[in-house]
Amino acid sequence: MKYTIRELRQTETSLLNDFLYEAIFIPEGIDPPPKTIIQRPEIQVYVENFGDREDDIALVAEVDGMVVGAVWARIMNDYGHIDDETPSLAISLYKDYRNYGLGTEMMFQIINKLRSKGYSKISLAVQKANYAVKMYRKVGFEVFNENDEEYIMICRL
Repeated sequence: MKYTIRELRQTETSLLNDFLYEAIFIPEGIDPPPKTIIQRPEIQVYVENFGDREDDIALVAEVDGMVVGAVWARIMNDYGHIDDETPSLAISLYKDYRNYGLGTEMMFQIINKLRSKGYSKISLAVQKANYAVKMYRKVGFEVFNENDEEYIMICRL
């Protein structure tokens, strides 16, 4: 699959709402939540006014002129928050574009971008049952903390 990874344009920030919903892990046999779930304040923290903060960084994957995935980071008090100097990361792809290496490549590119901006680590939260845990480990994340359902993972840059 031929794709391009590039920076998110300011005119495209509304796309992050779609990818925020796509980022919700839904285990087999569980009905997906309504799309309105992303309007909850604890979830909107990932995308609200994205691009207004100096530390907001986002990349998108594009196939045939269509944005099919996004990875973004910002310093925020989210599920993966570990301190006020560490950006938290979110990533998702539309289902039809998963398992082609796009997510892994987007992760490598945002890791390099954050490293070049001087960050020493990044974090994320992921449900233990999520298949993406394997990809996060592959790109350098390790478990920092955990509870019954989730890992808080960090990647040292």
